[in-house]
Amino acid sequence: MPSVPSSTRSSTSAEQGDIEAMQSSSVRQTIVGIGREIGPSAIEAVLSLFDQEQHELAEAVPVTAADLAYGPHERHRLDIYAPATRDAAVPVLIWVHGGGFMRGDKGGNGRWTDANAGRMAAAAGFLGVVITYRLAPDFGWPAGAEDVAAVVDWVRKHASTWGGDPKRIVVAGTSAGAVHVAGYLKLRPHHADEVRAAIMLSGLYGFTPLSDVRDQSYYGEDASLHPARIPAEAVLSTDLPLFLAAAEFDPPRFQAEFASLLHHRLDRHGILPRSYIASGHNHYSLPYHLGTSDTRLQDEIIAFVTDVCGK
Repeated sequence: MPSVPSSTRSSTSAEQGDIEAMQSSSVRQTIVGIGREIGPSAIEAVLSLFDQEQHELAEAVPVTAADLAYGPHERHRLDIYAPATRDAAVPVLIWVHGGGFMRGDKGGNGRWTDANAGRMAAAAGFLGVVITYRLAPDFGWPAGAEDVAAVVDWVRKHASTWGGDPKRIVVAGTSAGAVHVAGYLKLRPHHADEVRAAIMLSGLYGFTPLSDVRDQSYYGEDASLHPARIPAEAVLSTDLPLFLAAAEFDPPRFQAEFASLLHHRLDRHGILPRSYIASGHNHYSLPYHLGTSDTRLQDEIIAFVTDVCGK
Protein backbone atom coordinates (compact mmCIF):
# COMPACT_ATOMS: atom_id res chain seq x y z
CA MET A 1 0.00 0.00 0.00
CA PRO A 2 1.22 3.54 -0.65
CA SER A 3 2.76 5.44 2.22
CA VAL A 4 0.75 8.22 3.85
CA PRO A 5 2.69 11.48 4.11
CA SER A 6 3.57 12.86 7.52
CA SER A 7 0.75 15.38 7.60
CA THR A 8 -2.80 15.75 8.78
CA ARG A 9 -5.16 14.47 6.12
CA SER A 10 -8.77 15.53 5.81
CA SER A 11 -11.32 15.56 3.04
CA THR A 12 -11.59 18.39 0.54
CA SER A 13 -14.53 19.29 -1.67
CA ALA A 14 -12.76 17.60 -4.59
CA GLU A 15 -12.92 14.32 -2.68
CA GLN A 16 -16.58 14.62 -1.74
CA GLY A 17 -17.73 12.16 -4.39
CA ASP A 18 -15.37 9.48 -3.09
CA ILE A 19 -16.51 10.15 0.48
CA GLU A 20 -20.16 9.75 -0.42
CA ALA A 21 -19.36 6.47 -2.16
CA MET A 22 -17.89 5.15 1.10
CA GLN A 23 -20.18 6.80 3.62
CA SER A 24 -23.86 6.80 2.71
CA SER A 25 -25.75 10.06 2.93
CA SER A 26 -28.09 8.57 5.54
CA VAL A 27 -25.16 7.62 7.79
CA ARG A 28 -23.63 11.07 7.45
CA GLN A 29 -26.96 12.79 8.09
CA THR A 30 -27.47 10.75 11.26
CA ILE A 31 -23.99 11.57 12.55
CA VAL A 32 -24.44 15.24 11.71
CA GLY A 33 -27.70 15.12 13.66
CA ILE A 34 -25.97 13.57 16.67
CA GLY A 35 -23.27 16.20 16.41
CA ARG A 36 -20.72 16.35 19.20
CA GLU A 37 -22.99 14.76 21.79
CA ILE A 38 -21.49 12.19 24.15
CA GLY A 39 -23.70 9.82 26.11
CA PRO A 40 -25.79 6.63 25.94
CA SER A 41 -28.27 7.90 23.35
CA ALA A 42 -25.47 8.95 21.02
CA ILE A 43 -23.79 5.57 21.40
CA GLU A 44 -26.99 3.68 20.61
CA ALA A 45 -27.66 5.82 17.55
CA VAL A 46 -24.15 5.18 16.23
CA LEU A 47 -24.28 1.43 16.90
CA SER A 48 -27.49 1.11 14.90
CA LEU A 49 -25.75 2.62 11.88
CA PHE A 50 -23.16 -0.16 11.65
CA ASP A 51 -24.93 -3.12 13.25
CA GLN A 52 -25.67 -5.04 10.06
CA GLU A 53 -22.22 -4.64 8.54
CA GLN A 54 -20.51 -5.49 11.81
CA HIS A 55 -22.54 -8.67 12.27
CA GLU A 56 -21.56 -9.68 8.75
CA LEU A 57 -17.92 -9.04 9.62
CA ALA A 58 -18.31 -11.11 12.80
CA GLU A 59 -19.57 -14.03 10.75
CA ALA A 60 -16.74 -13.69 8.25
CA VAL A 61 -13.99 -13.26 10.86
CA PRO A 62 -14.78 -15.32 13.98
CA VAL A 63 -12.75 -15.11 17.15
CA THR A 64 -9.73 -17.41 17.18
CA ALA A 65 -9.25 -17.60 20.96
CA ALA A 66 -11.45 -15.91 23.58
CA ASP A 67 -11.13 -14.76 27.18
CA LEU A 68 -7.44 -15.51 27.58
CA ALA A 69 -5.97 -14.22 30.85
CA TYR A 70 -3.04 -11.81 30.65
CA GLY A 71 -3.07 -10.99 34.36
CA PRO A 72 -4.66 -11.91 37.70
CA HIS A 73 -7.72 -9.63 37.70
CA GLU A 74 -11.03 -10.79 36.23
CA ARG A 75 -10.85 -7.97 33.68
CA HIS A 76 -7.39 -8.99 32.55
CA ARG A 77 -8.78 -10.77 29.51
CA LEU A 78 -8.12 -10.63 25.78
CA ASP A 79 -9.43 -12.11 22.53
CA ILE A 80 -7.35 -13.16 19.54
CA TYR A 81 -8.34 -12.65 15.89
CA ALA A 82 -5.98 -14.41 13.47
CA PRO A 83 -5.93 -14.06 9.68
CA ALA A 84 -7.44 -16.96 7.78
CA THR A 85 -4.21 -17.65 5.91
CA ARG A 86 -0.60 -16.63 6.44
CA ASP A 87 2.74 -17.69 5.01
CA ALA A 88 4.87 -16.31 7.84
CA ALA A 89 4.59 -14.54 11.19
CA VAL A 90 2.48 -11.40 10.88
CA PRO A 91 2.40 -8.00 12.64
CA VAL A 92 0.29 -7.75 15.82
CA LEU A 93 -2.24 -4.98 16.44
CA ILE A 94 -3.28 -4.62 20.10
CA TRP A 95 -6.58 -2.73 20.53
CA VAL A 96 -7.51 -0.91 23.76
CA HIS A 97 -11.18 0.08 24.05
CA GLY A 98 -12.57 3.41 25.21
CA GLY A 99 -15.25 4.20 27.76
CA GLY A 100 -14.34 7.30 29.75
CA PHE A 101 -12.12 5.27 32.13
CA MET A 102 -15.26 3.85 33.78
CA ARG A 103 -16.87 1.49 31.25
CA GLY A 104 -16.26 -0.64 28.16
CA ASP A 105 -14.82 -4.03 27.31
CA LYS A 106 -13.35 -6.04 24.45
CA GLY A 107 -16.67 -7.13 22.99
CA GLY A 108 -17.20 -10.66 21.78
CA ASN A 109 -19.82 -13.10 23.08
CA GLY A 110 -22.33 -11.68 20.61
CA ARG A 111 -21.20 -8.03 20.96
CA TRP A 112 -19.26 -6.58 18.06
CA THR A 113 -18.16 -3.29 19.64
CA ASP A 114 -14.35 -3.05 19.80
CA ALA A 115 -14.11 -6.65 18.62
CA ASN A 116 -14.55 -5.08 15.19
CA ALA A 117 -11.04 -3.60 15.46
CA GLY A 118 -9.53 -7.05 15.99
CA ARG A 119 -11.52 -8.43 13.08
CA MET A 120 -10.41 -5.54 10.89
CA ALA A 121 -6.80 -6.37 11.77
CA ALA A 122 -7.23 -10.06 10.96
CA ALA A 123 -8.94 -9.27 7.65
CA ALA A 124 -5.93 -7.09 6.79
CA GLY A 125 -3.54 -9.97 7.47
CA PHE A 126 -2.46 -8.93 10.98
CA LEU A 127 -2.98 -10.67 14.31
CA GLY A 128 -5.65 -8.72 16.20
CA VAL A 129 -5.56 -8.67 20.01
CA VAL A 130 -8.48 -6.91 21.74
CA ILE A 131 -8.29 -6.39 25.49
CA THR A 132 -10.38 -5.58 28.55
CA TYR A 133 -8.72 -3.68 31.40
CA ARG A 134 -9.44 -2.54 34.96
CA LEU A 135 -11.79 0.43 35.34
CA ALA A 136 -12.02 3.55 37.48
CA PRO A 137 -12.95 4.49 40.11
CA ASP A 138 -11.99 1.15 41.66
CA PHE A 139 -8.71 1.23 39.78
CA GLY A 140 -7.27 4.68 39.22
CA TRP A 141 -3.98 5.89 37.76
CA PRO A 142 -1.79 4.19 36.64
CA ALA A 143 -3.87 0.98 36.33
CA GLY A 144 -4.74 1.48 32.66
CA ALA A 145 -1.12 2.01 31.63
CA GLU A 146 -0.05 -0.98 33.74
CA ASP A 147 -2.63 -3.18 32.01
CA VAL A 148 -1.47 -2.12 28.54
CA ALA A 149 2.10 -2.89 29.59
CA ALA A 150 1.00 -6.31 30.87
CA VAL A 151 -0.68 -7.06 27.54
CA VAL A 152 2.43 -6.05 25.63
CA ASP A 153 4.47 -8.41 27.83
CA TRP A 154 1.94 -11.20 27.25
CA VAL A 155 1.87 -10.68 23.49
CA ARG A 156 5.65 -10.66 23.25
CA LYS A 157 5.66 -14.03 25.00
CA HIS A 158 2.67 -15.69 23.34
CA ALA A 159 1.97 -14.06 19.94
CA SER A 160 3.84 -16.73 18.01
CA THR A 161 1.30 -19.33 19.20
CA TRP A 162 -1.23 -17.70 16.85
CA GLY A 163 1.17 -16.72 14.09
CA GLY A 164 2.00 -13.23 15.35
CA ASP A 165 5.48 -11.75 15.26
CA PRO A 166 6.46 -10.64 18.81
CA LYS A 167 8.98 -8.23 17.31
CA ARG A 168 6.35 -6.39 15.27
CA ILE A 169 3.73 -5.10 17.71
CA VAL A 170 1.65 -1.96 17.27
CA VAL A 171 -0.45 -0.81 20.24
CA ALA A 172 -3.64 1.14 19.50
CA GLY A 173 -6.45 2.68 21.51
CA THR A 174 -9.48 4.93 21.25
CA SER A 175 -10.62 7.63 23.71
CA ALA A 176 -9.71 6.38 27.22
CA GLY A 177 -7.90 3.53 25.49
CA ALA A 178 -5.73 6.07 23.68
CA VAL A 179 -4.96 7.66 27.05
CA HIS A 180 -3.87 4.28 28.39
CA VAL A 181 -1.67 3.70 25.34
CA ALA A 182 -0.09 7.10 26.02
CA GLY A 183 0.23 6.15 29.68
CA TYR A 184 2.08 3.00 28.64
CA LEU A 185 4.60 5.17 26.76
CA LYS A 186 5.13 7.10 30.02
CA LEU A 187 5.26 4.01 32.21
CA ARG A 188 7.79 2.22 30.01
CA PRO A 189 10.51 4.68 28.92
CA HIS A 190 12.10 1.91 26.83
CA HIS A 191 8.85 1.17 24.98
CA ALA A 192 10.64 1.32 21.61
CA ASP A 193 12.31 -1.95 22.60
CA GLU A 194 8.87 -3.54 23.00
CA VAL A 195 6.61 -2.15 20.27
CA ARG A 196 7.07 -0.73 16.79
CA ALA A 197 4.47 2.06 16.89
CA ALA A 198 1.41 3.50 18.62
CA ILE A 199 -2.01 4.49 17.26
CA MET A 200 -4.18 6.87 19.29
CA LEU A 201 -7.71 7.91 18.31
CA SER A 202 -9.41 10.85 20.06
CA GLY A 203 -7.45 10.77 23.29
CA LEU A 204 -7.03 13.27 26.12
CA TYR A 205 -3.33 13.50 26.89
CA GLY A 206 -3.21 16.44 29.30
CA PHE A 207 -3.20 19.55 27.12
CA THR A 208 -6.59 20.62 28.52
CA PRO A 209 -7.67 20.81 32.19
CA LEU A 210 -8.72 17.57 33.92
CA SER A 211 -12.04 19.03 35.02
CA ASP A 212 -14.41 16.23 34.04
CA VAL A 213 -15.60 13.76 36.69
CA ARG A 214 -14.34 10.93 34.49
CA ASP A 215 -10.85 12.42 34.45
CA GLN A 216 -10.88 12.72 38.21
CA SER A 217 -12.15 9.16 38.63
CA TYR A 218 -8.90 7.99 37.03
CA TYR A 219 -6.30 10.65 37.88
CA GLY A 220 -7.72 11.53 41.31
CA GLU A 221 -9.45 14.61 42.65
CA ASP A 222 -6.26 16.26 43.89
CA ALA A 223 -5.31 18.58 41.00
CA SER A 224 -1.78 18.98 42.36
CA LEU A 225 -1.10 15.36 41.38
CA HIS A 226 -2.29 15.69 37.79
CA PRO A 227 0.82 17.23 36.16
CA ALA A 228 2.96 14.27 37.20
CA ARG A 229 0.34 11.75 36.07
CA ILE A 230 -0.74 12.95 32.62
CA PRO A 231 1.07 11.33 29.66
CA ALA A 232 1.47 14.49 27.54
CA GLU A 233 5.25 14.70 27.82
CA ALA A 234 5.71 11.02 26.96
CA VAL A 235 3.65 11.42 23.78
CA LEU A 236 5.53 14.58 22.85
CA SER A 237 9.00 13.20 23.45
CA THR A 238 8.78 9.64 22.12
CA ASP A 239 10.62 8.78 18.93
CA LEU A 240 8.19 5.92 18.34
CA PRO A 241 6.21 6.26 15.08
CA LEU A 242 2.76 7.61 15.91
CA PHE A 243 -0.57 7.65 14.09
CA LEU A 244 -3.08 10.11 15.53
CA ALA A 245 -6.71 10.58 14.55
CA ALA A 246 -9.69 12.70 15.50
CA ALA A 247 -13.24 13.00 14.19
CA GLU A 248 -14.94 15.93 12.49
CA PHE A 249 -17.64 15.82 15.15
CA ASP A 250 -15.46 15.03 18.15
CA PRO A 251 -16.30 17.28 21.12
CA PRO A 252 -14.21 20.48 21.13
CA ARG A 253 -11.98 19.29 23.97
CA PHE A 254 -10.90 16.21 22.03
CA GLN A 255 -10.20 18.34 18.97
CA ALA A 256 -8.20 20.78 21.08
CA GLU A 257 -6.09 17.91 22.42
CA PHE A 258 -5.48 16.60 18.89
CA ALA A 259 -4.49 20.03 17.58
CA SER A 260 -2.29 20.78 20.59
CA LEU A 261 -0.48 17.48 20.29
CA LEU A 262 0.20 18.06 16.59
CA HIS A 263 1.40 21.61 17.26
CA HIS A 264 3.76 20.61 20.06
CA ARG A 265 5.06 17.55 18.19
CA LEU A 266 5.87 19.78 15.22
CA ASP A 267 7.61 22.26 17.47
CA ARG A 268 9.55 19.49 19.24
CA HIS A 269 10.48 17.28 16.26
CA GLY A 270 10.20 19.56 13.24
CA ILE A 271 7.74 17.21 11.53
CA LEU A 272 4.14 16.18 12.03
CA PRO A 273 3.29 12.60 13.01
CA ARG A 274 1.06 10.59 10.73
CA SER A 275 -2.42 11.90 11.41
CA TYR A 276 -5.96 11.94 10.09
CA ILE A 277 -9.23 13.82 10.62
CA ALA A 278 -12.19 11.54 9.87
CA SER A 279 -14.81 13.58 8.07
CA GLY A 280 -18.41 12.56 8.64
CA HIS A 281 -17.65 10.83 11.94
CA ASN A 282 -18.04 11.54 15.64
CA HIS A 283 -16.38 10.30 18.81
CA TYR A 284 -18.21 6.95 18.74
CA SER A 285 -18.39 6.24 15.04
CA LEU A 286 -14.62 6.81 14.76
CA PRO A 287 -13.80 3.35 16.21
CA TYR A 288 -17.13 1.62 15.60
CA HIS A 289 -17.12 2.02 11.81
CA LEU A 290 -13.78 0.20 11.44
CA GLY A 291 -14.38 -2.91 9.37
CA THR A 292 -17.29 -1.44 7.39
CA SER A 293 -17.55 -0.29 3.78
CA ASP A 294 -16.26 3.15 4.80
CA THR A 295 -12.62 2.16 4.64
CA ARG A 296 -10.94 5.57 4.74
CA LEU A 297 -9.65 5.38 8.31
CA GLN A 298 -8.90 1.67 8.29
CA ASP A 299 -6.94 2.09 5.05
CA GLU A 300 -4.80 4.70 6.79
CA ILE A 301 -4.29 2.42 9.80
CA ILE A 302 -3.43 -0.60 7.66
CA ALA A 303 -0.97 1.45 5.60
CA PHE A 304 0.66 2.77 8.77
CA VAL A 305 1.06 -0.68 10.34
CA THR A 306 2.43 -2.03 7.06
CA ASP A 307 4.92 0.80 6.76
CA VAL A 308 6.28 0.49 10.31
CA CYS A 309 6.21 -3.32 10.46
CA GLY A 310 6.64 -4.46 6.87
CA LYS A 311 4.48 -7.03 5.17
